[in-house]
Amino acid sequence: MNRFILNYLGVFFLLLSILSFFNIIYSYYFNLYLNIDAYFYTFLISSIIGGTSFFKKENDLRINIYSKIFVVILGYFLIPLIISIPYYLSIYNLSFLNCYFESISGFTSTGFTVFENIKHLDESLILWRSTSQWIGGIYFLFAILLLIDISDDSLKKSLTNFISFNYTEIFKQSFKIFILYSILTIFLFVFLKLINLRTFDSFNIAMTIISSGGFLPVNNIESIVNTNLKEIVFSILMLFSYFSLFLFYNILFLKNKSLNFFAEDIYLFIYFLILLVIFFVFFNSDYNFSSILFSLTSSMSNIGISFNNSHSNLWFLFLIIVIIGGSFFSTSSGIRLIKIYSLIKYSLNEILSYSKPNNIFANKFHFVNLNIEQKDINKYFLSILIFMISLLVISSLLSIFGTSFENSFKLGILTLMNTVNSAMYGLNSFDFSELNSYSKVIMMIFMIVGRVELLTILIIAKKFLFKN
Repeated sequence: MNRFILNYLGVFFLLLSILSFFNIIYSYYFNLYLNIDAYFYTFLISSIIGGTSFFKKENDLRINIYSKIFVVILGYFLIPLIISIPYYLSIYNLSFLNCYFESISGFTSTGFTVFENIKHLDESLILWRSTSQWIGGIYFLFAILLLIDISDDSLKKSLTNFISFNYTEIFKQSFKIFILYSILTIFLFVFLKLINLRTFDSFNIAMTIISSGGFLPVNNIESIVNTNLKEIVFSILMLFSYFSLFLFYNILFLKNKSLNFFAEDIYLFIYFLILLVIFFVFFNSDYNFSSILFSLTSSMSNIGISFNNSHSNLWFLFLIIVIIGGSFFSTSSGIRLIKIYSLIKYSLNEILSYSKPNNIFANKFHFVNLNIEQKDINKYFLSILIFMISLLVISSLLSIFGTSFENSFKLGILTLMNTVNSAMYGLNSFDFSELNSYSKVIMMIFMIVGRVELLTILIIAKKFLFKN
């Protein structure tokens, strides 16, 4: 198991060393020498850790599932330690706790920040913040792949048809995910350039969107997204982290296409259209629909950024949308629409079967030939129960340590759903640097919980509760 941990985490330490090397080159090219030593130390440490993990290659990755859970969670604590080095060695005099908070917030693609004014930051550090989100997004996708054997059958069938477990195949699958993730990042960058965002902003925002993160290269998004056309294009681009990463791959390259492979994305698209109509008809009183569309897609993708004049009176609706989330194999968080749909359909069929016992009600998805299994329903219900318990715990703890009840409730949801605080939730002025140490530690723990809990709990449930 120790060799497996080194091999798995070593990949991300090496990737981190490459990204820190790019930051060194960027700093030299633009004469940004204030923090360049910090990136050199990051490059050196991550290269040594990553390099020493590949002296011996394992040919078989058939380890038990608890070892897999352990290595995924361990990565969420260890990798941010390396990411925090440039923050700690910067000229901004941050405490270690604030540096670690910023790192975990970026790596989990949450976006909470201790920096009050982004304009005062060195551009290389702004780039590093975006980098932490990008690598965190791909780490999350790799974690899903690593733990794919505990996912329900319907979701596994909606990904792609090359799931395997030997070392060579997992490497190929991981490499394919990395390529898809990188290509989509470049695609987002190009489109952001086409709407006349400057190169630096486009690159940073592309990494934010693809990872469902919340870090921005500016204080307010409206300073660069300042026309209706930009708002609409930006809104559409945010949907790339809402749909499955494999959607475009399956459309372009999958042979013998079946609707089963697009099941989740079909439902996500229908859900998006329904919300679009509802918000256009009922919440477009000021005839500024592009702004509402921006907030809507930002919430659906769990990115969370919004304009300062967003409709904060709709914060409860936006939080519900955040909780529902996007695709299973995307960088977004949330309980997932397909799980909620399955629970509702199954519950209605159970009620109808008692009221009309002579009729047969099939627990199947519409449009596709997939059944809703009883064991999957149990997992979905457990997921919602875990979320409610987690929300109660984090809200209570934040309230105990000095945050108002309303803010604790909102922050609890956003933390568990890895979504940044913004004006549409009434939290744009919340200052994380002023939080006490206990609150920061609690939020860091639950940011990680929001990324791994539903994966790990489903495994435990399958092992102990759903034995055949």
